[in-house]
Amino acid sequence: MTAATLPREPRRFRMYIDGRFTDGSGTAVMTRSSPGHGVPVAQWPSGSAEDAQAAIGAARAAFDRGPWPRLSAGERAKVLFKVADLIERHADELGLIECLETGKPITQARGEIRGAVDVWRFAAGAARSMAGETLNNLGERVLALVLREPIGVIGVITPWNFPFFILAERLPFILAAGCTAVVKPAEATSGTTLRLAELLHEAGLPQGVVNVVSGRGSVVGQVLLDSDRVDMVSVTGSTATGRKAIAASAGNIKKLGLELGGKNPHLVFADANLDDAADGVAFGMAFNAGQCCVGGSRLVVQRSVMDAFVARLAEKLQRVRVGDPLDERTQVGALFDGAHMDKVLSYIDGGVKAGARLVCGGGRTGSREGFFVAPTLLTDVPAGTPLLREEIFGPVLAVLPFDSDEEAVAIANDTEFGLSASIWTSDLTRALRAMREVQAGRVWVNTTLDNGPETPLGGMKQSGLGRDAGLAGIEEYTEVKTAHINLQPRTHWVS
Repeated sequence: MTAATLPREPRRFRMYIDGRFTDGSGTAVMTRSSPGHGVPVAQWPSGSAEDAQAAIGAARAAFDRGPWPRLSAGERAKVLFKVADLIERHADELGLIECLETGKPITQARGEIRGAVDVWRFAAGAARSMAGETLNNLGERVLALVLREPIGVIGVITPWNFPFFILAERLPFILAAGCTAVVKPAEATSGTTLRLAELLHEAGLPQGVVNVVSGRGSVVGQVLLDSDRVDMVSVTGSTATGRKAIAASAGNIKKLGLELGGKNPHLVFADANLDDAADGVAFGMAFNAGQCCVGGSRLVVQRSVMDAFVARLAEKLQRVRVGDPLDERTQVGALFDGAHMDKVLSYIDGGVKAGARLVCGGGRTGSREGFFVAPTLLTDVPAGTPLLREEIFGPVLAVLPFDSDEEAVAIANDTEFGLSASIWTSDLTRALRAMREVQAGRVWVNTTLDNGPETPLGGMKQSGLGRDAGLAGIEEYTEVKTAHINLQPRTHWVS
């Protein structure tokens, strides 16, 4: 493996519509600069509404008349396994693209690409598991069949923080179910998705089954939400984005899959292994520079150990290596862009002005060419402040004390969100009780951010609708049809 370096000029990507690579109907081009270095690294077309409509038309024709939904699950699985092999073969290349466009450390980017390979392989194998059921208990006259059928054309709108991995948690399951797709990647981090389109083409995916249109959400994404020819849209983004998607979907009662915002708690009990908990909390809040929807942004810690634990955690956070995403030793890279960095810093400044105490971090760090923020820990945070209520999406953690188990759970659930939670305790009964009572789609005990393609993911409350990954990830993209078959001569209603 050679050392990763900045490109001499931006890499140019093209959209993929109806089996062909294209610059689209317009001439506008979007350029992405590395948030860790401040230099241009990639370019792609700024797709138009016409391009989005062409992609929808291709996906519609591929579903209505093409071979993909009509292939056996085994035949679909062969193609998906080929895609997984190609991703694995190009993992270093894809990891570098992801690193340069997102600002995440190169080691993390490569790890996410390899994790995506595992998801594609699981979905390929799981394609064969999609099944209905028979009901032979309705009496001797009737046999009932419950069938699972692919929904149809799926629009997929992905975010900028994990552009390749989040797509991997959706697209292979969509394809395994027999659906076709139009993918709209985040406008600033489209490179790995457009490169994936080339690998899908190489793997022999039939024409029109997957289409990728780069461009602005207000243009391309809106067309997907509004179109009567799109049967479902999967959106990963903020809760505000989810509300817009729900409003737009009313036009044709379109099914939605939504993974939205979070304000996720770490619950640390006094009997926890505090060294392990401190390391886990540091990882959960600083991973991907805090730009992780399931990362922890509230530390709910038992009062009797709060001071000692906060000191231990602060010491760890001050040793986290923040800097150049291309450096193999870097643990935390850059924030998405300058505007987002300023927003994160404003949350910190606003919290301090409201009375919160800054324990560590709190400002910019690293190279001035990049958008780096030091992992930040705050205590004495006033109730109801944005630090405790809003999704900051940066390496910022607010501390809240509790005295009883019931109070810990109440604080954890005191939010409109319900995406994830981490519980740290040595008491199995306490862990299981808290796991059952915390309102979150994913709960970790004595760990955080673990996942696998076998396990479904999604949110409760305003954190989303539906589930992806696992066998539920295929079911999400199917319709259930019930058929009743009469086995005996009819007794006439009209004699």
